[in-house]
Amino acid sequence: MSKFKNYFSETITEMTQNVSWPTWKELQSNALIVVVASVIFALLVFVMDTVFGITSGETWKGALGFIYSMF
Repeated sequence: MSKFKNYFSETITEMTQNVSWPTWKELQSNALIVVVASVIFALLVFVMDTVFGITSGETWKGALGFIYSMF
């Protein structure tokens, strides 16, 4: 039981004294980067799905469907 108590005691010490936590401004900046990157990635996936015809629409069959319909 003493090893268990020692583990938690050292964990608390490590997290409060040795870890360098980001400032609020750094945290906001990094969160903004993650949000922007996520939106860009989502738009990229949306465009790829639309171009390749992976949608529920009956009129658009994707780029290959468009090419095949010409012949």
